[in-house]
Order: sequence, then C-alpha cells, then structure tokens
Amino acid sequence: MSIDETLSYDFLAIESKWQDEWQRQSTFKAEADPVRPKYYLLEMFPYPSGRIHMGHVRNYTIGDVIARYKRMKGFTVLHPMGWDAFGLPAENAAIKHDTHPAKWTHENIAYMKQQLKRMGFSYDWDRELATCTGEYYRWEQQFFIDLYKKGLVYRKLTTVNWCEPCQTVLANEQVIDGACWRCDHQVTPREMNGWFFKITDYADELLTELDSMDGWPEKVLSMQRHWIGKSCGAEIDFPIEGCDQKLTIFTTRPDTIFGVTFMSIAPEHPLLETLCRGHEQEAEVKAFVLDTKNAKQRANYGDVLDKAGVFTGAYCLHPFSGQRIPIYTANFVLMDYGTGAVMAVPAHDQRDYEFAVKYGLPIRPVIQATKGEEHGEHSPSAYEGPGQLIDSNEFSGMESEAAKAAIIQAAETKGLGHGKTTYRLRDWGISRQRYWGAPIPMLTCARCGIQAVPVEQLPVLLPTDVQFDKSGKSPLHTLESFTHTTCPNCGGPARRETDTMDTFVESSWYYARYTSPGYTGGMLDTQAAAYWLPVDQYIGGVEHAILHLLYSRFFTKAMRDVGYLSIDEPFTNLLTQGMVIKDGTKMSKSKGNVVDPDTLVKQYGADTVRLFSLFAAPPERDLEWSDQGVEGSYRFLTKLYRLVVSIGHVGTQTPPSTLDAPSRLLQRKTHQTIQKFSADIENNFHFNTCISAVMELMNVLTAHTGNEAKEPAQPAIVHEAIETVIKLLAPMVPHLCAELWQISGHQEALDTVAWPTFDPKAASEDEVTVVIQISGKVRSRLQVPIGTDEEALQAMALADDRVQKFLEGKPIRKVIVIKDKLINIVA
Repeated sequence: MSIDETLSYDFLAIESKWQDEWQRQSTFKAEADPVRPKYYLLEMFPYPSGRIHMGHVRNYTIGDVIARYKRMKGFTVLHPMGWDAFGLPAENAAIKHDTHPAKWTHENIAYMKQQLKRMGFSYDWDRELATCTGEYYRWEQQFFIDLYKKGLVYRKLTTVNWCEPCQTVLANEQVIDGACWRCDHQVTPREMNGWFFKITDYADELLTELDSMDGWPEKVLSMQRHWIGKSCGAEIDFPIEGCDQKLTIFTTRPDTIFGVTFMSIAPEHPLLETLCRGHEQEAEVKAFVLDTKNAKQRANYGDVLDKAGVFTGAYCLHPFSGQRIPIYTANFVLMDYGTGAVMAVPAHDQRDYEFAVKYGLPIRPVIQATKGEEHGEHSPSAYEGPGQLIDSNEFSGMESEAAKAAIIQAAETKGLGHGKTTYRLRDWGISRQRYWGAPIPMLTCARCGIQAVPVEQLPVLLPTDVQFDKSGKSPLHTLESFTHTTCPNCGGPARRETDTMDTFVESSWYYARYTSPGYTGGMLDTQAAAYWLPVDQYIGGVEHAILHLLYSRFFTKAMRDVGYLSIDEPFTNLLTQGMVIKDGTKMSKSKGNVVDPDTLVKQYGADTVRLFSLFAAPPERDLEWSDQGVEGSYRFLTKLYRLVVSIGHVGTQTPPSTLDAPSRLLQRKTHQTIQKFSADIENNFHFNTCISAVMELMNVLTAHTGNEAKEPAQPAIVHEAIETVIKLLAPMVPHLCAELWQISGHQEALDTVAWPTFDPKAASEDEVTVVIQISGKVRSRLQVPIGTDEEALQAMALADDRVQKFLEGKPIRKVIVIKDKLINIVA
C-alpha cells in the first residue's frame, strides 16, 4: 500500500461539490421527529456589517461541529441562522454613502450569506430570518401591545442616558462606566418621554433561577447576579431640620444606625436644591454639582473619581436619638441606587470612613467585632463585619443580625421606616430616537390619550420614503405621512409614536421565532416552540452576558406569561468562546491586524480554516492567530487526502481472529482515539485535544501503511482506522471527509452515518508494567501480559537480574503480589 505524495488536494472543487450536494438534498433541514431526541444548537446571530470576520468563523465553526456531531449521534437537530438587521451602523452608513439602510442591509446580508455557505456550515436556511422585515417585527409589535395590556410596558417622563454622536437614548445596561456601549462617547442626562419594559417585575425570578443554571459559565452567572443587585435592608426617614420634609435613606446595615455621623446624598438628588437654598454654601454646592457632572463625563473607562463632597448647610435629625446630623452631597452616591441618599457610618463603612477622615467628620463605633476590639477615629480602616452592638440605646448587646430585625421592627412600629428590598436592576428603556428600528405600535390622541395600534393594522411598517441629514436625527419625527394617523377609539386625528425600539428587543426572542419562522397565525407556533425549546446549546461572546442574555431571559418569562411559551429559561447550556487575537490584541480594522476569511478560504480551503480555528485553542480561551498554524492544518489535511486516495477501497472484511503486532497496535490506537475524542466533545468541547488524538492515530496509521512501513498492518484493520479518522473529523472538516468517504467506496452519505463506538476490549492495552519493590523501595519493573497470574509474577520477579542483585545474601521473608500492579518482596 504505497502513498502517492504527488496527489493534489483540490479543496476548491471538493468544497464546491459538497456544498452544492447538501443544498440539493436539503441535508440540514430540521424536522420534528417523534422517534429521535431533539437538539437545538444556536450561535448568536450576526449583525450584517458587510463581511464575516475570524470571530464569526470561530464562533460558527464551534457550533457547526456540535450540530454535525449530534446528528451523527442520532439527534434531530435544529441549527438555524439569521440576521440582527436593525441598528445604528446601517443608518450611519446610509448617511455617509447616500443610500438607504434597507438597501445597505440587504446587500450585506446577501454577501455574508454566501460567505457562510462557503464555510460549509450546516444551517437550515429555510428558517433564515432578518429582524428588519415586517414579517418579523409585526409579531414583536403585537407582543409589545400584549405587554402593554398586562401593565408590563409603560411610558413616562424620565431622565435618560443620551448619546450625542448616536443621537439616541441608551438603557442603563448600555452605559459602560459612563460611556456609550457602541461608540465609547460619554453620555449625558436628558429629560424626555420614553417607553419602558418592566423587567424589574421579574427581578426575583431572574435572580433565583441563576442558582439552578448549571449549564452556564459561573462568570456569566456572577455578572448577572451583580447587575440585578438584590439588597435587603430598610428605608428609614430622617426628618429635615426646620421643615416638614424627610430625607429617606436605604441601608443594608440598619444595625449600624446609631453610628451615623453625617448624611450623603447624590448630586442629582431632587431635595438638594431645597436643602442648600438660602445657605452660604449654596453657590459652592451648585459649583460642586456641575464639577461632578463634568468629571463623570470626562472620566475614562474604569476610572474611579476621588471621593469628594460639600456640606449643604442643612441638617436632619436622627429618628431614634434626635441627634442633629449634617447633610453632605457626595460624588460617590448614586441616584439610581436605593433612594439616592445614604446614612454615613464611617466606623463601619470604608467609603464613609475615607470621606470622614478627609473632611474631619466624627467616627462613632457601634459594632464590636470581638471583646475589647473597637474601631474609632484613629483606626486605620472601618470594620464592616458583624458583631455585638455597643452605644446603641436599647439595642446594645444584641448581635448584628438580630439587631437588624429589631431596629426595622422598631422603625415600623414608630412610623419611622420599613423593611425594604431593592435592586440595582432598572426597568428597560427601549425608546430610541433613530430611524432604522422597529416602530413602536402606539399613538397619542389629544382627546383619548395614549392608544395602542389595533392588532389588525399591524405591522406598523417603517416608511422607506425618508431623507437623511448629516446630523443623524431621525427623519420620522417630521414625516407627516407617517406621524399623522387616526385614533382607533374616537376616530379623530392622532400622532403616531416616532421612537423606534432598541435593537436588543429583536434579539431577545429570535431564538423562539426560529422554531416557526414562516408561521402567520401569531408570534409563535406554540406546538413547534414546545417541541424545540429550550435551546440546548447557545454559543456567543461573554460581552453579551448582561445586555442580550438578561433581556432574552426576561422575554422568555414574559412570553410564557402571555401564553406563547411553556419554558422558564431560553438556553439550557451556554458556551462563551474566546476572542481571536493577533499580534497581542483583538483583531479589528482600527488596529490593522484583521485576517480576511475569504482570502484564507481561497488559499487553503474552508476545511483548513475550520480545522485551525478548532485546533489552536480550547473554545473558551482566546485564540492566538498563527500563519504557521494555518499552514500546518493544511499540510495535515493534504496528508490525509493523499493517504486515503492512494489506498482507496482497502477492504471491509471482518478482522481476522488473530492479529499480528502492527495490526493489534493500530486497532488499539483506533479504539482509544474514538474513546478520547467522544469523551472530550461530550465533557467540555475541547476540540483541540480531539484533533490531537486523531493526529496521533494518523501517525500510527501511516507508520503501518506508508511507503516505508516495515511492518504493514492487515487491510481490514487499516480500513477500520481510515474510516474512523473520516468519521471523527467529519464534523470538523465536512467537505474533505464527505469526499474521502465516497472515495473509500461508500454509497451512503457520510451525514447519515452513525458516530463510531469504541470497543473497550480492543482499546485495552495488551501489556502492563508491574513495579517490583524490595522492602518498600522500587528496584525494577516487569512488562507482562495483562492478567498474568500471581505465581508467574512472583517467579519472574525473583528471576529478575536487578532483583537478584539487591537480594544477594538476604533471606526472603514474604512476597506480596498485587495482580497487574505490584510485587513487594520483604527481605
């Protein structure tokens, strides 16, 4: 069996052939099957920016391997693809290039779709969807109205996060350290009316279910727990001196209330202007508020402002002791946490401690950690742990946890406050002041007020006859043909809502629409949704841990409560893949380190690109780009191609009852490889170690089949090894493996072939190493057949030259034999 090293691996012809065949046969069409188990595999769908990048290639290759593997394991697989097609980049491109966002978007979709097809991804393209089409967002609009009727959607005047370059409002989750998540420009506060989803109604459920989501990375779970930010404590009123108003604070440590020495309120607190009015500090307070606002706008990502504050000139009274307490405004107090006001206990809060030391404010300890230990004005830090209360009136001597409950009870009895649970999570503001988004299906009538668009009038289509200007402002606000409409209640004139929905709305339910993308009877075909959902494996970047994943969880629960779904969570398992790194940084056009997948496919073939992206690193780790690694993957596939084509159909006869040594070695390696490959996919998707195992098998295979093989293996064993390599690599390099399967003489398509199973007996080693000890010290080793009996082992050990050397002149007291493992001679 000689191997022709001159054979040319024509990857372009092979890949084109099988892509055409898969399309002709509808190989990857997903269909419900009452016999086979279902498996729903989904990667986060792309924004149609114009070209796929290596991040896309890596993400989608990981998913494709799992989808193909599950098919070979006997599952009926749903593996869809679509386009997250609304958003600012399309609108900005339209303004820049004097085109329409719809034209720009659909042209990009067409190009990127061909790129994905060239990669051989096993998508059911019959389920393709684009979120910018009326066929998609009409159901989103109907769901919006459903939620509005349930009280889960509302409109209010509020202070919002405004991004000037993007000319739109951002949700709190889209503001990263004061900057826009998309353009990194510092946001500014602005008052305007906006529409909100009441995600806070689900805060407890969103939080508690994280504890049972074992298929998600702990990092993502921790990020969501932090963002939801549940805090249990109390709201307590501190009467403001000289007026009938109260300063309400929220605290998680009511046990420290007798240690309060000053109050801190946010610079945006609505009472601040009243508190400082008429005091000599008024001008200083206003200047501080302005300086704080400017400093926050100038701050870079991750910057922490130095703690600073100003006395307002006002005092409040301690609700239990009546003590007079100064009120400060401080830059570290957040208006969107609790009430925007906190009681400062510098002895037991490090932030308050640093502020008190800076401004010379009193520090009063009221919690004693251990007997004789106190934290006061001269302590190096605050004591933030629990302990026994001191100097706390009738609560002195109580332990912290008991004191918390007792103080809350006392506050409620005296009408001073109440127990309270708060969340960092805020309702999701979804109004956007841009054009390229789904219209919000609401209108305003001067006579009837806010009204929902009648369901029979949906979808409210985004008009195409618009003109853009360079400012980026939405043309919808002034387009009378769109804004002028009729009130469904009174028939009078009404004005249509001109805000569009946040594009995260579309991506919050697309996974469910894939189960019935052509369904016209409602948002979902509930029967199809019940069959396919939840998604068994979801794959995407960790950067979506809060925004997309949290919103999708909320939408799932809301769709359940409206009656569309019967599940509580959308994604059973989540894999967050690492980034693609080149020259030490993430690939990006701005850094000039982008590698074009199209160029690589033309030079090496899609299978080579797929193999490298899987082999270079485990999926959860960053992948460091290597040109040499790509070439190495290509050489390996060329070697495999030449081997199989040269050998051809080597025989399918049953292996002989007796195997010679080379055949037994190859058989054992074949079955060990199946065992390891299958385990590594099932346990952690470590495709890199899977590929390494196949490469090792290939080395053994070529050593006993190649041109210089001194001990060739028997044809049936070679055939088994070749078929195993092809089957194992089929999910990773599907084009080449489909071709080699056909070359090997098979009529059935490789996509219909079952995953190989290993034979434990064939995988087992024929020999084992038995250690020989003399009085507990290792002196020699024996290589013996597995199962050698104890008498034979003892005889071989005593006859061993090294053993005889160490036993010379010493009588043997006892020989202990542990079969297949150990012989211990006591001399």
